[in-house]
Amino acid sequence: RYSLFYNHLKNIEESEGGLDKFTKSYKTFGVNQLADGGIYCKEWAPGAEAVFLAGDFNGWNPFSHPYKKLEYGKWELFIPPEDGCSPVPHGSKLKVVIRAQNGALLYRISPWARYVVRDEDKVNYDWVHWNPPQSYIHKNPSPKRLKSLRIYESHVGIASPEGKVASYKNFTHNVLPRIKDLGYNCVQLMAIMEHAYYASFGYQVTSFFAASSRYGTPDDLKEMIDAAHSMGITVLLDVVHSHASKNSEDGLNQFDGTDSCFFHSGYRGNHQLWDSRLFDYANWEVLRFLLSNLRMWIEDYRFDGFRFDGVTSMLYHHHGIGTGFSGDYNEYFGLHVDEDALCYLMLANHMINSLHPECITIAEDVSGMPALCRPVAEGGGGFDYRLAMAIPDKWIQIIKELKDEDWNMGNIVHTLTNRRYEEKYIAYAESHDQALVGDKTLAFRLMDAEMYTNMSVLMPLTPVIDRGIQLHKMIRLITHALGGESYLNFMGNEFGHPEWLDFPRIGNNESYHYARRQFNLTEDDLLRYKFLNAFDRDMNKLEERFGWLASPQAYVSEKHESNKVIAFERAGLIFIFNFHPYQSYADYRVVAFKYKILLDSDAGEYGGHQRLDHNTEFFSEEYPHNYRPNSIMV
Repeated sequence: RYSLFYNHLKNIEESEGGLDKFTKSYKTFGVNQLADGGIYCKEWAPGAEAVFLAGDFNGWNPFSHPYKKLEYGKWELFIPPEDGCSPVPHGSKLKVVIRAQNGALLYRISPWARYVVRDEDKVNYDWVHWNPPQSYIHKNPSPKRLKSLRIYESHVGIASPEGKVASYKNFTHNVLPRIKDLGYNCVQLMAIMEHAYYASFGYQVTSFFAASSRYGTPDDLKEMIDAAHSMGITVLLDVVHSHASKNSEDGLNQFDGTDSCFFHSGYRGNHQLWDSRLFDYANWEVLRFLLSNLRMWIEDYRFDGFRFDGVTSMLYHHHGIGTGFSGDYNEYFGLHVDEDALCYLMLANHMINSLHPECITIAEDVSGMPALCRPVAEGGGGFDYRLAMAIPDKWIQIIKELKDEDWNMGNIVHTLTNRRYEEKYIAYAESHDQALVGDKTLAFRLMDAEMYTNMSVLMPLTPVIDRGIQLHKMIRLITHALGGESYLNFMGNEFGHPEWLDFPRIGNNESYHYARRQFNLTEDDLLRYKFLNAFDRDMNKLEERFGWLASPQAYVSEKHESNKVIAFERAGLIFIFNFHPYQSYADYRVVAFKYKILLDSDAGEYGGHQRLDHNTEFFSEEYPHNYRPNSIMV
């Protein structure tokens, strides 16, 4: 694998003048404004017979501005300035016109288009030339690389209590301050790369270089990222390089009239579950396109890194479909591994680390590919973090299948600590997919229909709501403290958002009622959501103070099956969890030296029963317990 990576890197140096020049292609491909007012256009369309540029600027004449054919399927066009001004005004609509091999004229959006919009009366998106007289100028430096990463996963469009598509401006002024107050130091943005189908959650990308216009302009996004940086918040992009939408009118598919171009042709070029196209990572121009895409998001918008979506699908020719992963090394090495895709990921991480070492990359891989988060120089994938995807699955399984008294403490601890040595993991208690209609969040699984009737503090605390609130806090804290080297939460889940997420579609009469996040529920003093919100905030603030995510893996001193108690040490703190459904304990011995309560899920401000005195200090005695010389009674 390293040899394949090294050969690619060597070829880039010899034929393209180096990685820096190769990945700056986003400044030359597409339609670009020159300093003298002229326009330079460049496309890669190896299957085209001829290429033209048409638009508002030439009355949509499809033949007046032909491209010149270059080597290797590339085409270029230079349009001189008119009286010192650009011949293609800002805001004008454009199309690349492709004459296909069968003679048909195809009107396409450039794969490198920076801004695409859809009029309300149209189905497809239009390419709009984005060249404002004054682009947004960033005022704040990017935050320094974080040691403890507390990630708030967000979707701009649903980030409002109102039933509508929310905006970048709304996120800037209303959501970022909330994220800061909750103690998160990183926001991971979904659905930013333009996607024609809103209900795809942003995972059917049509324009890879365009920030979604449904939330506002490119400058609005830049302002939003700048505002986050002013608060010390790192901003990550959920980047989708694992596949692309099948759209051809406003997507990459059949751009030059052929089945291939950016993708594998035939069966290999289609994902049978996602109904999307699969990139040909062995193709030189595909590497240029994808690597330049990453660099553009970093340098133009100031993103601080990426969460790579669908990495498991990229790594294997079977795409993980119908395949289980047990950890056997035969599952990770063999002809079923897509070495070209893995090499692309290595190149991407090498480029980011070389040109922007402060940036962070995260792999969404369910397979557990060894060394994915080790440096490329070691033959690793080069990622900084990987998602601990087994953890949310484990919590779902426990809550769905087991009675409270049957919870297995050892199995919980094993799942939370089972990670590859010296590879960093991002722990999370529930995924964004669980919030979608058809599935249930942890809060919904724990409290279900009673969330609609019994979350008022004026109502008696029912056993279902009491159990749900307490377990919601405990599950999140033990995941946060024991499950990895970073923590992630999907927006709204921190306070147990009471409704599922359902984007407008034919099946719900295009309703936006469930495509929102009801942040207002936490601001109502008569509702119990405020307890969960407060606990999540104080949990993050405590980690900020003690830094357990950046500390070595925890030492688990107790996982007692009959008592349902888990205790462990990390970052100088003792974490003690009593998962027993009805048994409390007095004078319970645990390993410790000096003990004072810092965070208590049973505290009144978190909706607990206030059974512990927080002013008490506990001192250890020389009483050996669980292979430690000292212990205390709690």
